Amino acid sequence: MTQSRAMSLVEAATNVVVGYVLAIAMQLAMFPLFGFEAALADHLLIGLAFFGVSLARGYLLRRLFDRWSELRADGGTTCADGSAGGDLFVPRSATDRAGA
Repeated sequence: MTQSRAMSLVEAATNVVVGYVLAIAMQLAMFPLFGFEAALADHLLIGLAFFGVSLARGYLLRRLFDRWSELRADGGTTCADGSAGGDLFVPRSATDRAGA
């Protein structure tokens, strides 16, 4: 079973939002232990700086593994050595036209 792109985004966003809240809490607890002082607004901005990167990372990894799972389930190969690695981001229709 594959996951839709929309559900991949929902999953990645949920993961990142939970991570953001935990990161802010950890920053508030840990920064003083290391001698760093920051206002709450600074903590929120620091967390926000990583939010977009984390969301993109989660979404892209989910899509990568979903595509890899599809290729392995279908028995399709895109590499000369017979592995299912190949061009994971090539749409299936383009792969089919290429005769893979």
